[in-house]
Amino acid sequence: MDKLKIENPAAGEFPALEGKLDATGRRFAMVVARFNAFITERLLLSACDGLLRSGAARKDIEIVRVPGAFEIPLAARTLALTKKYDGIICLGCLLRGDTAHYDVIVNEVTRGIGQSAQETGVPHAFGVLTCENLEQAIDRAGLKMGNKGFEAALAAVEMAALTETVVGRSSLVVGKSRKPKVAGRKARSKSKR
Repeated sequence: MDKLKIENPAAGEFPALEGKLDATGRRFAMVVARFNAFITERLLLSACDGLLRSGAARKDIEIVRVPGAFEIPLAARTLALTKKYDGIICLGCLLRGDTAHYDVIVNEVTRGIGQSAQETGVPHAFGVLTCENLEQAIDRAGLKMGNKGFEAALAAVEMAALTETVVGRSSLVVGKSRKPKVAGRKARSKSKR
């Protein structure tokens, strides 16, 4: 499979840290809601495609299924706390109905995923569609507007690389002379591969 080729924008006036779209040697978990599976399975396939095209190995991709979008944050947090993964990709689909249920679920899922990422330090990519109707969901799952699963996978790859870069540079701020290891990453790569 061909590696994904992305053009970088012109360098700005000031240098910036950025994550590279290179998933080689990194592990990712995907949490996928079974509810609205017609859509979420499309998101999942494209997310896998994005990871593979950016260099991830099939053995380094873990898929976890949950009943619905509401269960995504807990599963994502549980996976992140293991420190086995460099990024978590959250995939689901919420369609607005005639009640306030949609708004409550959207808010809780969004808050829960963000809170998990912040508190665990493991990047979480948000691939949960929040749509008015099925047609919008189909469009965002590959018909007219690209595939948000693919986009979420690329975001996870970039953020995993950026996190590693920032953690590696943190020793410069403190004044230490050596780079710290990313939690669990170096030890895991030697023992499990």
